[in-house]
Amino acid sequence: MNRPTAPPPTWAGTPLSPLPPAAPPRTGLSEALYRDADLIALSKPAGLLSVPGRGPDKADCLLTRLQQVHPEALLVHRLDMGTSGLLVFARHLAAQRALSRAFEQRRVHKRYIAVVQGRVADESGRIDLPLICDWPRRPRQIVDLRNGRPALTHWQVLARDPQGRFTRLALQPVTGRSHQLRVHLQAIGHPILGDELYAADPQAPGAARLLLHAERLELPHPDSGETLVLEDPAPF
Repeated sequence: MNRPTAPPPTWAGTPLSPLPPAAPPRTGLSEALYRDADLIALSKPAGLLSVPGRGPDKADCLLTRLQQVHPEALLVHRLDMGTSGLLVFARHLAAQRALSRAFEQRRVHKRYIAVVQGRVADESGRIDLPLICDWPRRPRQIVDLRNGRPALTHWQVLARDPQGRFTRLALQPVTGRSHQLRVHLQAIGHPILGDELYAADPQAPGAARLLLHAERLELPHPDSGETLVLEDPAPF
C-alpha cells in the first residue's frame, strides 16, 4: 500500500525544489557581481573549490578560472566547496593587504542563507561555542569548550516549513572559523541540509547540495575606505 507523501516545504508560498547535483553547473565567471581597478566580486557555484586542493584532480577552482581571464587576481578569503555565493578577489597586492586586514579586524559583515533540519523554535539567537579541528577526522571541526578558539554566530528565522521539517535562516558569523556555521548549527540540533560532514541525513528531500549560500558582504573599499555592499541572492 502506498503511503501519502507530505508536500514540499514552502517559503512564502514557493516550493523548495530539489536542486541540481553538486557538480558546478556554471563556471563562476559568466558575470562579475562587481568589478573595479581594485577588486572583483564573483558568485561561486556550489561544488567548485575556491582555491586549488591537493592533487591534480583538485586543481580546478574559482581562483584558477579567474586568473585565466585576470592573471593579476589574488585570493582574499574562501568558501567551502559545497557553499555557494559571494567571493571577493583583489586585483593588486595593496588591495589584497587592505581587504585581508578588514577581514582580520572584523570590519567585514557577512550574511548567509541556510536551510536547516527541523523546526527552529525561537525567532533569533546567538551561538557562542569555541571550535577546534578534529585532527583524527580532519577537515571536520568540533566544539571544544576548553581548547577551542572563540566562535560566534548570530541567526534569525526567515521561514518555517509548515510540517516542521525545515527552517530557513539568515546567519551572521562574527568570527570566521573553519566550518563555523555548519558546526554551530549541528551543535544546536539543526544541521544544514545536504551537509555530508555534519548532517545525520545529508540526502534529505530537497538537499541535492549543501544548502548554504553567502548572500551579502559589507566591506570597506580597499582604496576609498567607503562601505561597499555586495549582494548575491540565494539560488534556493
